[in-house]
Amino acid sequence: MRIYEGSPRQDWEEVLRSIGAWADREFLKELLLLELDGGFLVQGLTTSMGGQWSESGTFAKQTHELTDDQIGDLIGAAREQRGSASVDHAQTGIANFYEQALRIIGKWLDSQTPRDVFFFEQNGSFVVRAFMVSSHGKVGHQLSEFTREEILAMIEAAPLDRGHGAGSPPPADAPPTA
Repeated sequence: MRIYEGSPRQDWEEVLRSIGAWADREFLKELLLLELDGGFLVQGLTTSMGGQWSESGTFAKQTHELTDDQIGDLIGAAREQRGSASVDHAQTGIANFYEQALRIIGKWLDSQTPRDVFFFEQNGSFVVRAFMVSSHGKVGHQLSEFTREEILAMIEAAPLDRGHGAGSPPPADAPPTA
């Protein structure tokens, strides 16, 4: 998914938000995401508890290749589901945690315009490696970390960042907040 190489596709914020909503529905955790030429490789842990968040039970690693076409389908599905909260995430207690966290990371990536992205999550913290080309032609990888506390604070502040102050309702497509 080469968003910034002439592709008319959606931005990182929308793409990652949709992948996050899918991960929430699949009850995946400890995510790893690798950008490919035609989509993403997404890996996460799931529990034998099936259909619910759990911190116990038998965990298994699942790996999924999501093509550009599948990402388009996920974007449509995520738009249809907006406003409906899922079960609270076991580690954070926040419904739709990955949808909200990946949306925040996607918004940040949009401001960076990377050429290639890889990230992983552990216990609600994210480490992002992005291949960047500076305005001066310098190229290289940039590492950035978002701690769990930073992600939770950004989720809490997201409605205000979108111009929806205290007392004013968020738009219908806004994710639920904690």
